[in-house]
Amino acid sequence: MSLTTATNAHTVQQAAAWAQGLGLARLDAQVLLLHALGRAPHDRAWVLAHGDDALDASVQAVFASHVLRRLNTEPVAYITGYKEFFGLTLQVDSRVLDPRADTETLVEWALSCLADVPSPEVLDLGTGSGAIALALKHTRPDAHVCGVDASGDALAVARANAERLGVVVAFHHGSWLSPLGTDTFDAIVSNPPYVASDDAHLAALTHEPLSALASGPDGLDDIRLIVQQAAQHLKPSGWLLLEHGFDQAHAVQTLLGNQGFVNVQSRPDLAGILRCTGGQWQTVK
Repeated sequence: MSLTTATNAHTVQQAAAWAQGLGLARLDAQVLLLHALGRAPHDRAWVLAHGDDALDASVQAVFASHVLRRLNTEPVAYITGYKEFFGLTLQVDSRVLDPRADTETLVEWALSCLADVPSPEVLDLGTGSGAIALALKHTRPDAHVCGVDASGDALAVARANAERLGVVVAFHHGSWLSPLGTDTFDAIVSNPPYVASDDAHLAALTHEPLSALASGPDGLDDIRLIVQQAAQHLKPSGWLLLEHGFDQAHAVQTLLGNQGFVNVQSRPDLAGILRCTGGQWQTVK
């Protein structure tokens, strides 16, 4: 398939129909078309209202290129260069994971745990694009938020997002809790790698950094390490909240319980799947 495949898509409606005919989801086709036109990604009503508008050859070529990239499983966010997350527009590229809407469940849970904590200290482990850390700080300006990532490239993306958004987060380079010394927090949140290293689904995620996806034979290597280390960095009654795979809730609950966490529970994502599990560090007796 070449870019000339789109030469008969002379109007907005024809271009969208062409992309969907190739197997692209309607939403993806509309967002990529809006991007090629230089319009806001939320302006989907414009696509419907201007279906008969003509597209010049340059827009057709750009759109066709974007469609081919998407059909090759590249995330829409990498093609457009941005992703909406918890009301923030983040710049993203292949140095970081494409932030998922389901991860907003983790942000909402953290905010509810911290609702009665004045000026909370919060840590985001494996911050990537900074999505979680920036969402927490933007929503709770009184919070002191830190983000850690082992990837210097990812931290460059996170710091650029923080600067562009005017949100102050302290970012640290290192593996999980290692760069934090004796610092303690009211909440530690993380969307760590949790895919088994031999999982067939990784074949469809080749555009995203493998180090942010895979974590050992059962996908739990990094979660085990975080659970083991977190207790030393939580204040009494502080929370550890973790995102994980669709079938890992029970295993993560067990890890937390065995480590001495209490009030262990899980929360569902937008599809009703138990996607986040957390627990509270026991109070000092």
